[in-house]
Amino acid sequence: MKQLALALAAKLTDPGQALNCLREYLQVFVLGTLHDCEAFRSLAFVGETALRFLHNIPRFSEDLDFSLTNADNFTGEKWMNKLKAELSLSGFEPEATWNDRKSVHIGWVRLSSVLHEAGLSAFPSQKLAIKLEIDTNPPAGAHCERHVITRFRTFAIQHYDLSSLLAGKIHAAITRKYIKGRDWYDLLWYRSQRPPVDPNLALLQNAFDQTQGAGSLIARNWVEYVRFRLDSVDFDVIAADVLPFLDSASPLGRCNGY
Repeated sequence: MKQLALALAAKLTDPGQALNCLREYLQVFVLGTLHDCEAFRSLAFVGETALRFLHNIPRFSEDLDFSLTNADNFTGEKWMNKLKAELSLSGFEPEATWNDRKSVHIGWVRLSSVLHEAGLSAFPSQKLAIKLEIDTNPPAGAHCERHVITRFRTFAIQHYDLSSLLAGKIHAAITRKYIKGRDWYDLLWYRSQRPPVDPNLALLQNAFDQTQGAGSLIARNWVEYVRFRLDSVDFDVIAADVLPFLDSASPLGRCNGY
């Protein structure tokens, strides 16, 4: 497995693209291991990487985000230990940590030497990190679907539908305390879809109420809020943020090798 990851990175001459592809391979490894642990009985895949894997948006993403849908079978720390063991068996040198002190539980997998072996770092000790975030208290109202992913390997996941993913993206773009260019790139992608995608307004309203206070923002007015936020953004900042993550490897936005 490790040699395949290194071979995929070696096919790309641009170091940024090679890093993105290497990270994406490892994201698939994490998702596949979660599938093997039957974690998707409890979790729904959400966020930017879900949009990438499920709908082929032509940009890479850094983190893996999940929402808890069923607490009965939720054993996050056990899943992280399994992931560490599987990575070790596949030739990697992993460290795994788990933090469940807040409602968003956070796992980190850090891999030593792989960046150096891929020719992406001069320092053998520099680590490649994959972050997992699990929201154990997500806003209500999401619609879930199941999907088979074929990307380096084949496995099934539970995930939010496109309308619910859009609601999450709108919430982030409007309420995030700083401008993240990838939010706005994603929103542009959503608005370009045909037929048009409408947000899950029930989920969006619950998200606004949970983070901003009940009644502070009205979900049906989301277009107005987006326009207001756009009036104050620096588009050079947006471009600089998203540019390193754009996938130039193919017209379909897929890194070479699968």
